[in-house]
Amino acid sequence: MKKLSFLFLILLFAVSVSAQSLQSPNGNLSLNFKLNERGEPVYSLIYKRYDVIKPSKLGFELKGQPDLRGGFTIIDTKKSEFNETWNPVWGEVKTIRNNYRELAVTLQQKTVEPMITRKIIVRFRLFDDGLGFRYEFPVQDELKYFTVNDEKTEFNLTGDHKTFWIPGDYDSQEYAYNTTKLSEVAASKSKYYDPNSDKKAYAENAVQTPLMLKSADGLYINIHEAALVDYPAMYLNVDREKFSLVSHLAPNAVGSSAFLQTPAQTPWRTVIISDKATDILASKLILNLNEPTKYTDTSYIKPQKFVGVWWEMHINTGTWNYADLSNVKIDEIDWKSVKPNGKHAANTA
Repeated sequence: MKKLSFLFLILLFAVSVSAQSLQSPNGNLSLNFKLNERGEPVYSLIYKRYDVIKPSKLGFELKGQPDLRGGFTIIDTKKSEFNETWNPVWGEVKTIRNNYRELAVTLQQKTVEPMITRKIIVRFRLFDDGLGFRYEFPVQDELKYFTVNDEKTEFNLTGDHKTFWIPGDYDSQEYAYNTTKLSEVAASKSKYYDPNSDKKAYAENAVQTPLMLKSADGLYINIHEAALVDYPAMYLNVDREKFSLVSHLAPNAVGSSAFLQTPAQTPWRTVIISDKATDILASKLILNLNEPTKYTDTSYIKPQKFVGVWWEMHINTGTWNYADLSNVKIDEIDWKSVKPNGKHAANTA
């Protein structure tokens, strides 16, 4: 009986070491992190009483080396908390609060062929309105220069959410947004999609970030990235049956994505959550995760107002022409006698 109790305690200790949890400062968000039975990093996210991200894997496919996806052990964890108020150089508000709790998990991987040991750090920051996390690669003998073929960060959702999306196109973001269920995402059915144009989705199930979703429970979920520096942009591949998203990095001409030298880090992957749509727009989570400005003198920056007309012209619902006339000499025409066509794109509508 004592032997069984001892074994049970060992098992309980092993589980407690591998599983980590973190709460946001106001307690509304809960993050859970663990390694599964294959040593794969897995995280999940809860908002109040609702599951937002079901257990989702983290990792990388590397070129010419074993992948960084499984066979890990946790060798260190650190928790901390941060709270400050700072003044942006330019923006909608004068001050921004940067308040989060952080969990940094150091993982070690031992591979068999060839026998090497590598370390990565997964750093989570949990704010009151969402989560940011990134991968960090410390300096190490077995990982100095390496090429990332693709990043395999998962966002496993809880249902067939209403989705606001545009196709995943490496060369253009100039699409009208679609509103469908997640299971109905299809590039060829996107608004104004022309298969004969130069704009092409790289896959039928590919979407761009920021990706906005609304759950049946009324939760608004926004998935994006912050501090995108010296790293490819992140797209998302949609599993329309499992309601899952997997990150995909924009590749170069030969299919490689990121060329890294340690120490290195990825951009932050961000998940902003609220039960109010306006909170998503008002969130400063991404600004808090971006690096501070390196400019020491910002006095020359003067905010001004701007009226954009490009989009209405781009989708042929507006025009720059005030009237349906041709061969106009602007300095000679009597504008009072001209009938406006009502399609000028510079309007308040």
